[in-house]
Amino acid sequence: MRSDVMSIGSVRLFRLALGTVLLLVGFALLVAQGFAWLDLEPRMMRALEGGALCALGTALGAVPVLVIRSMPVALADTLLGFGAGVMLAATAFSLVIPGLDAAQAIGLGKWGAGGMISFGLLFGAFCIYLVDLKVSGASPEALVGNAQQPVIAARIWVFVIAIVAHNIPEGMAIGVSAGGGMADADSLAMGIALQDVPEGLVIALVLAGAGMARFKAFAIGAASGLVEPVAAVICAWLVTVAQVLLPLGLACAAGAMLLVVTQEIIPESRSNGHHRLASLGLCVGFCLMMVMDTALS
Repeated sequence: MRSDVMSIGSVRLFRLALGTVLLLVGFALLVAQGFAWLDLEPRMMRALEGGALCALGTALGAVPVLVIRSMPVALADTLLGFGAGVMLAATAFSLVIPGLDAAQAIGLGKWGAGGMISFGLLFGAFCIYLVDLKVSGASPEALVGNAQQPVIAARIWVFVIAIVAHNIPEGMAIGVSAGGGMADADSLAMGIALQDVPEGLVIALVLAGAGMARFKAFAIGAASGLVEPVAAVICAWLVTVAQVLLPLGLACAAGAMLLVVTQEIIPESRSNGHHRLASLGLCVGFCLMMVMDTALS
């Protein structure tokens, strides 16, 4: 009898997850139709579409939390490593190298281009470093709310907020590449959207595992990617204002992503002792993004 009840519950959860996926896809199609009515400048539209694709990837990644409350730690660490590999490859092939080319295109020599990209990279990393300090230094009370609410450990909220914060440079990267009319802007958006899928899943599972209701955990995981289209459109507009902002914008996004990968994602993927699986996932993610960048550019 108990097994029959559990089976019925599992079927209902599966239907809920499937319905949610269909709802998200339908909503995405409606949003895409709405984009056509906006009649934006083509590069701005490209940035908005790329950012929206990444937000959809994050939302789809959070759907499985409606069916399961936890996943094997080894698999979670492998997925984090995979995401780190995708972001490292995107940093190198879709941001730094095109940034150097863009710097030389505005008249800088090789030393000048290298200096500009280095400055932008360090500035972007420093900005995310300051954000990380602010988040890490927040009081547990400010992160978990009052005593009447379900208590989620402060470190879990810090982890979630850190992932949401690093979605900003991802959106920046999409916006800068699209605003600059770069050929590999679409492959960059697809690569980031791909690594956003396990990212949304990890956020939702962490919150659900800490005791949060399934649907609320899903909603927070899905919403964590909404900062990407906003950042993409803003940065695309900035790049269209001044040509010199293209190489600087690419470099800042690269630096921000590089710091997030090395300071947040890679350490987290290796914190449970599955460092070999995390490293293997990183290599697979790096190669996949490299191939996508080469084939789609």
